[in-house]
Amino acid sequence: VLLVESGGGLVQAAGSLILSCAGSVRAMYAMGWFRPAPGREREFAAGISWSGSHTYYADSAKGRFTISRDNANNTVYLQMNSLKPEDTAVYYCAASRTSYSYSAGYGYWGQGTQVTVSS
Repeated sequence: VLLVESGGGLVQAAGSLILSCAGSVRAMYAMGWFRPAPGREREFAAGISWSGSHTYYADSAKGRFTISRDNANNTVYLQMNSLKPEDTAVYYCAASRTSYSYSAGYGYWGQGTQVTVSS
C-alpha cells in the first residue's frame, strides 16, 4: 500500500487548506488522517469508511474539518477550515482494513505533509 499526501503549507489563522492523499489502496479500505499530539504518539483527527457513508472526527476537528473520498481516483481529502495555530503539525494519511473509527487498526501510512498555521 502506497499513500502520498499533498496540500500542506503555510496558512494564516482562520484560513483553510485541503489535504489530499493519493493511494494504491482499494476502495474497501477505511482511510484516516492523523497528527502528532502533545503527550501522545498521535491524534486520530478524522476517519472515513470505505463507502464514504460513515465518518469520525476528533473533538478538536468537529465542525472545522471534513474528510471525504473519491474511490474512483483512490484519493482521500481533508478539508480544514477555521484553522488555528494549534493545528500546526505534520498530517499523516493512513489506511485500515478494519473499522474507520478504530484508530489502532490503521497500519498503512503516508510520509506526511506539514501544515503550519500562523497567528
